[in-house]
Amino acid sequence: MSTLPEADELATEWQDFRVLYPLYSALAREFVIDLSPCGDLEAGVEAPTQESVEQARQWFVDMDQHIQVHQLRQFLQTTTLTSEDGLRVMLQHYLNKLQRSSSDRDKIDFLLVQFFSHCAPSRLEDDDVEIGYVAQVLEPVFSTGDFSPPAWLAPLDQYLRAANDCRSLNDLLTAGILEKGRKLKASSGEKYFVPGAMVAFTRFSFLMRRVFFRLMHQDLNAILDGLRELEVRGVTTLDCRRAQFSVDEPIARLRMICQSWKVMFHAEYSSGQPLRMLVDLRAVISAALARTASKASGEQADPRTKAAAAGTNDSEAPEFAVSSDSPEKDDGSA
Repeated sequence: MSTLPEADELATEWQDFRVLYPLYSALAREFVIDLSPCGDLEAGVEAPTQESVEQARQWFVDMDQHIQVHQLRQFLQTTTLTSEDGLRVMLQHYLNKLQRSSSDRDKIDFLLVQFFSHCAPSRLEDDDVEIGYVAQVLEPVFSTGDFSPPAWLAPLDQYLRAANDCRSLNDLLTAGILEKGRKLKASSGEKYFVPGAMVAFTRFSFLMRRVFFRLMHQDLNAILDGLRELEVRGVTTLDCRRAQFSVDEPIARLRMICQSWKVMFHAEYSSGQPLRMLVDLRAVISAALARTASKASGEQADPRTKAAAAGTNDSEAPEFAVSSDSPEKDDGSA
């Protein structure tokens, strides 16, 4: 079997390092990771010595140990430095490790979804996200392999059907669908790294993101509509202790918090405490609307207000773009 000369292998490896280095350096600056720069990569050396390549290898090993999954997730979904080539090289960097930790698996899992989101058309319909299509998009990462989903991943389709039946974030959290997907992934061990399994998990996570953002947007719109109607009814503060706010929380402040949540959850996609606060706040506002309904009797309520009071929102707000999708230690992936 023929192999590339060692010099060519080193040159290829160095080119990959040069693609990755700006991303890693920017990430280190954003999260104040205290690690000295890699001298020759920093200087833009084009023809390195073997010693330079070895030093760069160690630099990336050290960086990988410092970078947390949620940091990688937040950075890559908010930076303008990402590209198809950069995501592909980073994926192959993690996939080519001889020993991969659970943290490496979670990073690979997120990167696969991010790569697919970056390459797939923005108007891609859910029905078109079939296993064969996902495998086709991911093929540059894997090159070869059996992309058919293993039988032990059959529950993923059940989870997706259940998620699509949810009508609110509360439904999604109560059903525990996100957690079921994470448990299946965590229990897969080395089986996760079979190409067919990675393709199946990528499809699942991509579609779950869409469900999550659709429901999150509906909840936020219902909250904002409800706050507007409460102001019309003369309400200026709410008892929001259930949602971990104060007993007299100003409505103006709640509106500002909701606007910031639109940004935060856009980058975060987490099932942690902030998401539970959003769900509980919607319940608080729905209850307040019901209590004050008698004061608004005889007035023609806005259709959106009725929807908010009923706990639903039928507005056709645009879905958040999946490709631009906390962090607690949860990485937020499905």
